[in-house]
Amino acid sequence: MCGTADRDPPTAARTLGDVRRVIGSWLDGPKAALNDAREHADDERPQWRGEGLGLPASGSGSAAPTGRRALAFLVDILLAGLVTWAFTAPDVPGNYSVIGWFVITVVPVSLAGATPGMMLLRIWVARVDGATFVGPWRAIVRCLLSFLVIPAVVWNLDGRSWHDRLTGTLVLNR
Repeated sequence: MCGTADRDPPTAARTLGDVRRVIGSWLDGPKAALNDAREHADDERPQWRGEGLGLPASGSGSAAPTGRRALAFLVDILLAGLVTWAFTAPDVPGNYSVIGWFVITVVPVSLAGATPGMMLLRIWVARVDGATFVGPWRAIVRCLLSFLVIPAVVWNLDGRSWHDRLTGTLVLNR
């Protein structure tokens, strides 16, 4: 004989209790996971951006703040538009500005480690491995990924975006 009639009442009650406990924990899963993450958050979260990379909390060599990086990007875009307009005037530069931005970004970053906007705001691109020059392939990949926007605006706790992590670079204060 199969079924629940063959079971003795304590086993059936224990099984039903186990099912309720399992379903209850499943239903509370995201909340329980969030509470667990909150308990361990202070253990894993760095005290400042770049701490995990051994960078100082502030001053020269610390991770550049997001606002200065965004402002440098805006300066570079405006400069690219102005330079391109100088070649296309009196017409609007249109999509040719992207070419100007590419040149204004790739050449200075690969040779000097900073775009004109970065130089103005006293931040620069450095390689994580400590090499002197960023180099052309890293500058090109950073520029192309910045053009896609998303890789440049998704950050980790050290203040590095996807295009920084993919190219082994980081942006620092001077």
